[in-house]
Amino acid sequence: MRRCWSHSSPVVVLYRTPDLDPRDETVLAEIEELRSRLRYLVQEPRRWDRPLRRNLVARAIVGSNTIEGYTVSLDDAESVVAGADGHAESGDAALAAVAGYHEALAYVQQAAQFEVFAYEEMLLSALHFMMLRHSLDSGPGRYRAGPILVTGGRGRPPAYVGPDPGWVPELMAELTTWLQTGDLDCPVYVRAAMAHLNLVSIHPWRDGNGRMSRCLHTLVLARDRVLAPEFSSIEEWLGMSTVNTAEYYTALAQVQGGSYLPDRDTHAWVRFTLRAHHLQAQLVDQRVRAAKALWDKAVESTAELGLHERTAMALFSAAEGNLRRVTYAADEALTRDQALRDLNLLQRMGLIESAGGGVRRHYLATGRWRDSVREVLGTNEYLREPYE
Repeated sequence: MRRCWSHSSPVVVLYRTPDLDPRDETVLAEIEELRSRLRYLVQEPRRWDRPLRRNLVARAIVGSNTIEGYTVSLDDAESVVAGADGHAESGDAALAAVAGYHEALAYVQQAAQFEVFAYEEMLLSALHFMMLRHSLDSGPGRYRAGPILVTGGRGRPPAYVGPDPGWVPELMAELTTWLQTGDLDCPVYVRAAMAHLNLVSIHPWRDGNGRMSRCLHTLVLARDRVLAPEFSSIEEWLGMSTVNTAEYYTALAQVQGGSYLPDRDTHAWVRFTLRAHHLQAQLVDQRVRAAKALWDKAVESTAELGLHERTAMALFSAAEGNLRRVTYAADEALTRDQALRDLNLLQRMGLIESAGGGVRRHYLATGRWRDSVREVLGTNEYLREPYE
């Protein structure tokens, strides 16, 4: 039962799920169509599936942390996801934030398959602790005891002021109850959007509220179990460019109105997230189709050149610009020496070339393999605006 908003009593009301209009329903149907196509392409394990998933997870991590000012290279994020050492390009603080976010996101990926699962406050606090355990002074996992605001920039009023800390426990209890039982007949993308909006509006922790809200968004999608979260998350898209991030903040501000005002209309926010999901689904669809075509070409090339079939993985990864000895060995279950022999052979044949040094060494496509890659990938497809 919802109780009314009051400044004199604890708040136990959440932002409400809006009604969808016919255009929203059309966009949702198109997202589902894209998701079905992706599900068909990735439903059976393929050798190229592992590096593709690793890349998508890394992109989500980079996107979500970039929004918060923690900038890391995609190479470093992929190294974190793969568990490899050596991240010379990025600062310690950014790498710690990325490592924590990866830990939380890894849990979310596994949670998609949990037979026993429930949304609870402790679950959200545990995920928050994973993200911020490198910063114990910020009280990871513990609700804030004081006021909080999102700065609006120098010489400007706050962009958002969170609810009184005394209201946080009841709001979080209401949120987890809703996550478990509320609006279950709504499309999962709408429920994920509303979970995101409500958590970021409650702002229950001293830091990391944006990252946790985006993580919760992905968790709601993961529990839908129709498509792995790395194929459906919008975290990459939100942080992909300053334009996307600015639109994200604008959409939140339009609904929030500067403070916790749950009676405000949330339709604009849901429409923003549906658009983001549609555009991200188009991107992922392109990547999956390109990966399949690239893998087929790598297999064909290794056969023509009389190479061991496992080297197709090396050529595939080099085409993506992320071939490393450690990840190649892990992907193909090779020893260090076996992996080095393969890479040295491919270099002597003029198919790959090394870049960087020491722990930063990686390999890129070159020569005829680079020409083949360009032929396969061709030109980039334009994305289609969902709401036009």
